Amino acid sequence: MNRALAVLTFGALLTLLIGVVASGESLPALLLGTVFTALATAGFSWVRARGRPAWSFGYIAVQLPIAFVVFSLNAGVGATLLLLVLVSQCVLLRLPVAATAVVVGVVPFVHLGMSWGEGLREGLGILVAAVFAAIVTELLQREQRARAELAVAHERLRDYAAQAERLATVQERNRVARDIHDGLGHSLTVVQMQVKAARAVLPIDVAKADEVLAKAQDQAEAALAEVRRSVRTLREPREVPPLPDALEVLAELTSASGVATSVAISGERRPLSDETREALFRAAQEGLTNVRKHAGATQAELVLDYVDAAVRLAVRDDGGGSASAATSGFGLVGLRERAEQLGGRLSVESAPGAGYTLSMEVPG
Repeated sequence: MNRALAVLTFGALLTLLIGVVASGESLPALLLGTVFTALATAGFSWVRARGRPAWSFGYIAVQLPIAFVVFSLNAGVGATLLLLVLVSQCVLLRLPVAATAVVVGVVPFVHLGMSWGEGLREGLGILVAAVFAAIVTELLQREQRARAELAVAHERLRDYAAQAERLATVQERNRVARDIHDGLGHSLTVVQMQVKAARAVLPIDVAKADEVLAKAQDQAEAALAEVRRSVRTLREPREVPPLPDALEVLAELTSASGVATSVAISGERRPLSDETREALFRAAQEGLTNVRKHAGATQAELVLDYVDAAVRLAVRDDGGGSASAATSGFGLVGLRERAEQLGGRLSVESAPGAGYTLSMEVPG
């Protein structure tokens, strides 16, 4: 915008020069026009860069009389253009609307020396031109500000997109880590316990050992299927059995590994979302894994309770309890994350001699 006004100002000065050369008169108008042009280019840029209202008002107070004198000496197109340049500069200097309106209203008074009719006609014409110059300048300035704000917003949007991508990557890594721990980790723990049980009974009861090893083989195949599912990155949704049925299978596998496990269900059964069902199932897996690894228990119980607007799952055992199991481990961290994402909560009670209880309650 500054460059456009500078070009317009030099054009006005050139018009004055042509008029002086053609008429041989109005040399003072050319000199004052040169002063106006110098101030309207270098001086205006300096004042605008300072951004101080006092300098802006001072600039207008100097330039307006010069433009009036130039017009009085040579009332031509060049002098008119200088006045319109000054009106546009008032807008660019961000003067108050009232101050700009005063300058626009004063401009027509350059025709005071004319007759009443001619002065009114010419004054109205230059007033309309001044108002038009002010409006166009304001619109152009708003467009420039909008472009600048759009560029800033675009840059921020790119930053937000990059942050969202990084966050999504971290969340996906955490999800994969939870799936590996809760799925594959649990399955391998069960296989390990079943193999130990089979080795323990092998010298005594070969048939029983073979039965336990068969279940270990089934669990190992299930773990392999879990790995393959993870590798496929869940491109296709898997079929998940109802939660009570899944808990019954889990209890059977745990019982086969040496810890007798039962399932108790209370409340009216109802369909659950995939996320809710997955979180509760993983809580049961982690709880039973901790029972086998830390509790030294002989019996465990899975309790699924359908309450109003929520579902609660608890894992209990009759072991000696373990304080460390209640406060550490990646599995518990993953379960807390699952519960929080669903708007629920996880609690663990484990103390020496008091058994182990893990509870998850989520909306559903």
